[in-house]
Amino acid sequence: MNPHLHAVRAGLGRGWIEFLNSLRSPQDLGYYLFFGAGVLVYLYFNRNSAVEGTDLLYPAVALPSILGALIAFGAYIGPMYALAVEREDGTLLRAKATPHGMTGYVSGQVLFQSVSAIPMLAILIIPGLFLFDGFAAQGVGSWLAVLGLIVLGLLAVLPIGIVVGSLIKSPNKIGTWGMLPMIIMFGISGIFFPLQALWGWVQVVAQFLPMYWLGLGMRSALLPGDAVALEIGESWRTIEMIGVLGLWAVIGLLLTPIVLRRVARRQSGSAVEAGKQRAMQMYQ
Repeated sequence: MNPHLHAVRAGLGRGWIEFLNSLRSPQDLGYYLFFGAGVLVYLYFNRNSAVEGTDLLYPAVALPSILGALIAFGAYIGPMYALAVEREDGTLLRAKATPHGMTGYVSGQVLFQSVSAIPMLAILIIPGLFLFDGFAAQGVGSWLAVLGLIVLGLLAVLPIGIVVGSLIKSPNKIGTWGMLPMIIMFGISGIFFPLQALWGWVQVVAQFLPMYWLGLGMRSALLPGDAVALEIGESWRTIEMIGVLGLWAVIGLLLTPIVLRRVARRQSGSAVEAGKQRAMQMYQ
């Protein structure tokens, strides 16, 4: 068997096992249920509120944007935490020491971080179909578009999380240096409020980021056609959306292996041991 293919298969198997373990974790399940229930309750109490200037109900408009935000958030924060932790506990060092280990490591991370979005999406989408009028009113075609957007969005955002995670020296610094870029990118993404409400130069910057286009794509797939009036230029800009997300995905596929190789090259047994000692001192 081709050694690269074998490494990919081994990595995918490891990523799937990690996902199954997370489903058995009370902490992970509690997070999914608590956060999902909180979003649904908030939307339910606003179920009869109309978006200003339209006949669209607020939950039907907000939920697609929230789904886009959750996909982007998981794709960003998940690999960032994993890389910071596994670099310190020696996982990355062991992958480097194994033939084609980095290929398997990346494959496992991509699968694990991708399927980890499924529980939260299911918790929001399935009840949303019954609770909110106008949500996913476009039929089967809209769900096929959502599936494609999820894949493309994950490929576009995952590398950002990996690159940021490679720059963070220890897991305890993620709360500051990791979250700051996230707050900025998501704050100007147009996911939480219309992009048109921001300054002109901020709108330009936001449209270079994949988060804005992922949110736009989810709205285009799940909202009725007349909702396009809420968007810039009153257009879903489907070609531009696919182009920007695809470009980020290609850049990520080219950049991520280089970044991981450099991170792994700096790892050694003494560096891992020093990281463990720092972690122990924090909890003493």
